[in-house]
Amino acid sequence: MAHGVTSGNVKSPQVEHAASTTIPEAEMTSSGSGRRIGYFLSSEEYTAKELIEQARAAEAAGFDALWISDHFHPWNDEQGQSTFVWSVIGAISQVCELPVATAVTCPTYRIHPTIIAQASATAATLVGEFVLGVGSGEALNEHVTGAGWPSIDIRLEMLEEAVAVIRQLWSGEFETHHGTHYTVENARIYSLPDTPPRIYISGFGPKAAEVAGRIGDGYITTSPDQDLITEFRSAGGTGKPMQAGYKVAWGTDDDAAVRTAHRLWANSGLPGELSQILPSPKHFEQASTLVEESATRDSIAYGDDAQRHVDAFRPFADAGFDDIYISQMGGREKATSIEGFFAFYRDLLPDLRKALT
Repeated sequence: MAHGVTSGNVKSPQVEHAASTTIPEAEMTSSGSGRRIGYFLSSEEYTAKELIEQARAAEAAGFDALWISDHFHPWNDEQGQSTFVWSVIGAISQVCELPVATAVTCPTYRIHPTIIAQASATAATLVGEFVLGVGSGEALNEHVTGAGWPSIDIRLEMLEEAVAVIRQLWSGEFETHHGTHYTVENARIYSLPDTPPRIYISGFGPKAAEVAGRIGDGYITTSPDQDLITEFRSAGGTGKPMQAGYKVAWGTDDDAAVRTAHRLWANSGLPGELSQILPSPKHFEQASTLVEESATRDSIAYGDDAQRHVDAFRPFADAGFDDIYISQMGGREKATSIEGFFAFYRDLLPDLRKALT
């Protein structure tokens, strides 16, 4: 943990780590329950202009909110994009009014937490409701500065200190911080929203879920794993919001949809900690050869069978997630077009909302 704070309006990082933003009561949405269905913008697969248009289309189709991923590299060259998320969020704020959450930003290596504090504060002045989703990151994105890639325990320790630094800087005062991993010298963020953003923390393993429950304002994940939800809640997350997201391959041809999903996103089927430790898209391409197309078929909703898509959604609804985000794979291709996805989900959303009530 961080220690040794010196001059300036700075609380002890140990105190800051335990603090979290007061969570406002959820507003009622189209589901009538305060629970929301959002669209997941994939920065790894789509250009900035495509993401902006998808945000506009998601609002028109009836989605309640937006997730957006934050990557320096895509997972593989087939995905082929790596837009800078903060530029895209600014543009999105000008074309739609949906809430936005980063899913997720790593505030520890590639970008210093002081800059994440400034970027997210600015985003929150543009977006009506903005959530800073953060996580301990992947080597794929964070190794690029040559800082090395430590163990999960060190990465989570860094994440805790980074979150503390971000919250300190959102005070609007000049801050100085000398911690274990970060130094901040006489820094002040002048452009702040009326209310600081909430910070949700991702957790794909028990250690990260514990940190999310203890210091986060909410929890982010991509699986309805009950053990991780229990870990999050038992560490202090009871009553805090939970968000989850997953990918689908809507399409007019089942086999074509599965092939597209497998070609673009076979990396999603990699087990264990590989997603955190492999350093380049080429390494993910090599590892993904071990994921068979049949495994992709068995793990996603594909095609245009409405019941199949409802069945993919239901485990997340039953697990109690407040916000559930859905992303379309292969939206540039005719058989899995993004336009077809939004038309299909415009009609499907009422059925999904029934699962939330």
